[in-house]
Amino acid sequence: MTGTVKILQDGHGRLTNYLRLSVTARCNLRCSYCLPDGAPPEPPNLLDVAALTRLAAIFADLGIRRIRLTGGEPLVRRDLPELVRGIAALPGIEDISMTTNGVLLERHAAALKAAGLKRINVSLDSLDPARFKKLAGADVLNRIRAGLESADAVGLGPIKINMVVMEGINDHDVEAMAAFCARRGYILRLIEPMPMGDIYSRPAEMAAILERLQVRFDLCETQLDGGGPARYWQSSDGRLRLGLITPLSQHFCASCNRVRLTATGTLHTCLDGIGGVELGEMLHAGADDEAVRQAILHALAHKPGHHHFNQAPTRGRRLMAITGG
Repeated sequence: MTGTVKILQDGHGRLTNYLRLSVTARCNLRCSYCLPDGAPPEPPNLLDVAALTRLAAIFADLGIRRIRLTGGEPLVRRDLPELVRGIAALPGIEDISMTTNGVLLERHAAALKAAGLKRINVSLDSLDPARFKKLAGADVLNRIRAGLESADAVGLGPIKINMVVMEGINDHDVEAMAAFCARRGYILRLIEPMPMGDIYSRPAEMAAILERLQVRFDLCETQLDGGGPARYWQSSDGRLRLGLITPLSQHFCASCNRVRLTATGTLHTCLDGIGGVELGEMLHAGADDEAVRQAILHALAHKPGHHHFNQAPTRGRRLMAITGG
């Protein structure tokens, strides 16, 4: 690698320093807004740890500083600690984190922390056992809560709770989730569902929810480090930290700093983009690092300026589990 480019910009002048790296398309839940029919089978061209680490190293050399491991559900991949160790050792990588549903977290939290994982986001859409089971397709709420305990114990924090909020489904659970996060010191992030695949759940009215929470928790706007798209509030006593991620009602495309890489090595510069750049196929064909590097730079130069979710919320798109949430 030449190491000459340390600030990676797209064709619109936006800084790109964040890679969301999917390690699997598999998942052990069937969330109604994501994979109601279950996850697709693992593709035969799944990249191994060496290939994923090599691609991560090329991105790091180009200026990527933050890597988040996603899926599917990343904890179903047995060699995940090996991958974490490899990425954590790369020059230039300042932060490596993971998004998980938490079902297997109790078993793996300590090993991942030891391997170099710094923090986690846990997807959790309700604390009501019956509603959670209906949403996730499995009765595993207690396992997730045990996983959170383990993550706390080994220092995988600050822990963020990602709650996808849907109108008439779980929007009335927000206050209970906020109180839970305030007690535990977790950062709560309320997220509008994305119209991925052929699945579309109506997002809740975030402005109304924020107004309710402001009354109960005395919130004021603040800033938190993290490099992501959330807008943050904090309660007057400092116990609740709340983020809103609103890609539909108040999108953040103008400040987008991320790209996504699937578990087979397909680079997507926009969640809503059509097609992708097959970096994995380039590796299989024997491409050297400089060729891959140039392919990444070309893709970034042609990154869309914004998504089209609002204009066509129900048109078919890749599944989020394949794209890498």
